[in-house]
Amino acid sequence: MVAIADRIALIFGTRPEAIKLAPVYEEIRRRADLEPVLMATGQHREMLGQVCEVFDLVPDVSLDIMRHGQTLGELMSRAFGGLESAVAECNPDVVLVQGDTATTFAGALAGFFRQIRVGHVEAGLRSGNRYSPFPEEVFRRMTSVVGSMHFAATEQAKENLLREQVDEGSIFVTGNTVIDALVSIRDRGCGLEGTQFGWLAEIDGRVLLVTAHRRENLGVPFTRICTAIARLIDEFEDLHAVFPMHLNPTVRRAATELLGGLDRVHLCEPADYLAFVPLMARADLILTDSGGIQEEAPALGVPVLVARETTERPEGIEAGVVRLVGTQTEEITEAARELLTSPTAYARMAGGGSPYGDGHASERICDALEYTLGLRDRRPGDFRYRPDA
Repeated sequence: MVAIADRIALIFGTRPEAIKLAPVYEEIRRRADLEPVLMATGQHREMLGQVCEVFDLVPDVSLDIMRHGQTLGELMSRAFGGLESAVAECNPDVVLVQGDTATTFAGALAGFFRQIRVGHVEAGLRSGNRYSPFPEEVFRRMTSVVGSMHFAATEQAKENLLREQVDEGSIFVTGNTVIDALVSIRDRGCGLEGTQFGWLAEIDGRVLLVTAHRRENLGVPFTRICTAIARLIDEFEDLHAVFPMHLNPTVRRAATELLGGLDRVHLCEPADYLAFVPLMARADLILTDSGGIQEEAPALGVPVLVARETTERPEGIEAGVVRLVGTQTEEITEAARELLTSPTAYARMAGGGSPYGDGHASERICDALEYTLGLRDRRPGDFRYRPDA
């Protein structure tokens, strides 16, 4: 008799979700007792396509939920309606979601309504402020309520879940799968040659990589961030700022108005992940409001300044590889100036390693899936950060 594999529905809709679930998908494919089913909502339509191509992800279900100018409520409604039907038709043994987006919560709720096990990758992140990041903080909290398997990247994320009375037996500390994805790209030996960033090989100067797109930073905070970038470019004649602009038209319009006329500020299109990993590695310093980059850059030895008032990833700050600088122009400028002028301060941040993972998170997640489904007897061990390893 041929054994029937347990079906795992991996649900994603945004670029970061696809990046972080891609190595899990690959690991599931290697397991004879697990069968992956990819469900894509298309929440980030263009940027999602880039990642799917890089990681050879071909969705079994594609919903295409994005509409120009839709509200969060309309987005949630389309995501949930489409996923509810897809999950009912597929009837998986586990619904696997990642992170904290509308797609994440809609997928988790669709699984819960069918009384299917819900696994949450990157569970337990908390900023403590329901409006920052908005709406992600509430999406991640609600996903924890309906989840039945919680794949926390770090011990601190596990502690957050325990404080909310999540059953300890359902929590697995795995490391973050983004480090798995980063390692896989690095191991391909990809460089910047032939990309829009090939010119960086021709310059001797230093590079400030910038990404900014958070809803709570739009408006005055974004203006202050751009003002800080302009001041740094003016102060350091060897500094080049590279700003791959998010597809959000508000971000692109403001960045162009505030920085478009400045020498050594390079506003450009978003990079696919094959180019973005070597771009991060080429950077001397990163200024960002992204969650994923806070996790990725320390693994590459690049200091990160986080332009937000709160972060749900305090491990990098505690390890000294990430600094929370807020959105005030002076604080951003002062922090960057210190790193650009003090080799000691720079080396201290650059040399701390990654507190977020070791490249084996996907294996631990799949081990945990098999353990929960009764396919293996031994509970997998937890990830532990070893700064001197």
